[in-house]
Amino acid sequence: MKRPEKNEYATFYEGYIKDVKGNDPLRNLEDQFQEIQSLLQSFSEEEANYAYAEGKWSVKEVLGHMIDSERIMCYRALCIARKEKQSLPGFEQDDYVNEANFNERNITNLLEDYRASRKSTISLFKNFTEDMLNQWGIANEKEVTVLALLYIIAGHEIHHLKILKDKYL
Repeated sequence: MKRPEKNEYATFYEGYIKDVKGNDPLRNLEDQFQEIQSLLQSFSEEEANYAYAEGKWSVKEVLGHMIDSERIMCYRALCIARKEKQSLPGFEQDDYVNEANFNERNITNLLEDYRASRKSTISLFKNFTEDMLNQWGIANEKEVTVLALLYIIAGHEIHHLKILKDKYL
């Protein structure tokens, strides 16, 4: 699979896309799934509620944010692959986390949600044709391809895995 060109996504996402190694983002998603499961299964409820600084998200909130973001990117990819012409909305990540009550859920429940979401993401992208992957659309007022959204999902998780390892372990 080719990598997206710089004109296929907003510059904000460049770091995420650069972090994806190789040309198989689906393999990255499968590997990340195993890594997240292994990493977070070891957290107690108390550890999963930990935030490394005032105003920062807890481990549960980071995981919840990853789930929400992946679902939103998948929705965008589905719409664009189906040739949606309407501009798709953006979202404010802090507002979503604040409204989600992730800290009220247990880590096992969140990991089950993550597992279901990731399986759905992999299935969705595995079944897109090359033509669908190359479709262009507008999300958050920026042009983007379905392929770029796949790389963004993988890169976004790499970004948060680094944070979990650096700030929470």
